[in-house]
Amino acid sequence: MTPETPSDRALVLFSGGQDSTTCLAWALARYAHVETVGFAYGQRHAVELACRAPIRSQLATPALGPDHMVDLTATLGALGTTALTSDTEIAMTAEGLPNTFVPGRNLLFLTCAAALAYRRGLRRIVAGMCETDYSGYPDCRDDTIKAMQLALNLGMQRRFVLETPLMWRDKAATWTLAHALGGDALVELIRTATHSCYKGDRSHLHDWGYGCAACPACELRASGWRRWREAAGSA
Repeated sequence: MTPETPSDRALVLFSGGQDSTTCLAWALARYAHVETVGFAYGQRHAVELACRAPIRSQLATPALGPDHMVDLTATLGALGTTALTSDTEIAMTAEGLPNTFVPGRNLLFLTCAAALAYRRGLRRIVAGMCETDYSGYPDCRDDTIKAMQLALNLGMQRRFVLETPLMWRDKAATWTLAHALGGDALVELIRTATHSCYKGDRSHLHDWGYGCAACPACELRASGWRRWREAAGSA
């Protein structure tokens, strides 16, 4: 890992979900200037995008810079529908991946983020990909991120550092990190203000947050919450 400096400037891929909000808090605690970028790609849980501004407002510090939005709806939508971009029942595919996998999504996100970072003079690109507690998406794996960092640095002649602070943390550890960064206030903000449910359900507030409680994203989030609360209670 390239050593950080107090003057480092970062760009956080910020969806409005649990993981990216934790990453935003993480970056704000480390870097002098932090900007955010969100992506619209025709996701069925587009309600997550409406969560972004209130969360940014709650996390605002002198280090928080501008927000950016990139519309990839025509791009990803034109390449085929998935259960994450259409009202399709969530299921496993013949390839052993859930049909919520959007091929190329994170690769395109990182490419667009790097292009933006290039123009904005931002060196660190922070994203919430995780290989420990995830749905098996190949573009969330550590090897993929390392390969993307190399490709982006060669292709743009820059020294970007792709940072994934959640890569080796399961969802319980992600709640632990949030608490370490901002205490009960940040945990409550993530619980009530973020959105992760693939179905876009914000009609039910559970102890772990809003969601349908049945999709893979809700199951991971709820399981992590329970394990974190159990560990905190026994400490």
